Amino acid sequence: MLVKLENPLLLSRIVDVISEIVAEVRIKINENGLSIDAMDPANVSMVHFVLPKSSFSKFETGAEVLGINLENLKRILKRSGPGSSLILEKQDNYLNILIQDKIKRTFNLSLIEVESEEKEMPNLEFSSVVELNSTDLIDSIEDCAVVADACAFVVKDSKFIIEAKGLNSAMSEFSADEAKISAENCKSRYSLEYLQKFVKASRLSDKTVLRFADDHPLRMDVKNDFLELSFLLAPRVETED
Repeated sequence: MLVKLENPLLLSRIVDVISEIVAEVRIKINENGLSIDAMDPANVSMVHFVLPKSSFSKFETGAEVLGINLENLKRILKRSGPGSSLILEKQDNYLNILIQDKIKRTFNLSLIEVESEEKEMPNLEFSSVVELNSTDLIDSIEDCAVVADACAFVVKDSKFIIEAKGLNSAMSEFSADEAKISAENCKSRYSLEYLQKFVKASRLSDKTVLRFADDHPLRMDVKNDFLELSFLLAPRVETED
């Protein structure tokens, strides 16, 4: 196995996000590209990541599954910079990582056995789909985190609302002018701890797509020309505020 990326900062940022959700993963590499499917230890969230074959400048591999400690991989990838290229090569029980810019720097990352059960993103049905500017979503989530530890996604009268209520409250409201809303009236609450981690990935795309329903899991999709990233988050079912 030998693959090469001309923009390793992209992979570095994704690994940084995923490492906040799960510590160890199986990275699959096959004829379609590189992918990760993982569930966090609390069984509250899932992540699905695809870096397609077309994102690589060199791609010579059969089917491989690499057990990786993400914290160790993250530290290595952060040694790359603008203008660097990255080569990943499996040799025996190691992943050799070559970062090439002015000089060639080589790291050997030991592969591990990942004990957690591997699960794929389930195919759920959602009554509401909202596509909005990523910067607006990030700001709204950060607003809510100032006043509470959970927020509600609400669709009411063709408007999309993100709101949080504790001793204090925060709310962002989007009409059809600010977001693409294909939804029926519904409401579901989600942990802001997880949402704050997810929206770090939103910075990689101009738009973020949210799929949800009444007291239903949330699916958040971030895509650009080089990658696909999806998160699934269980609802926080509580009594009315």
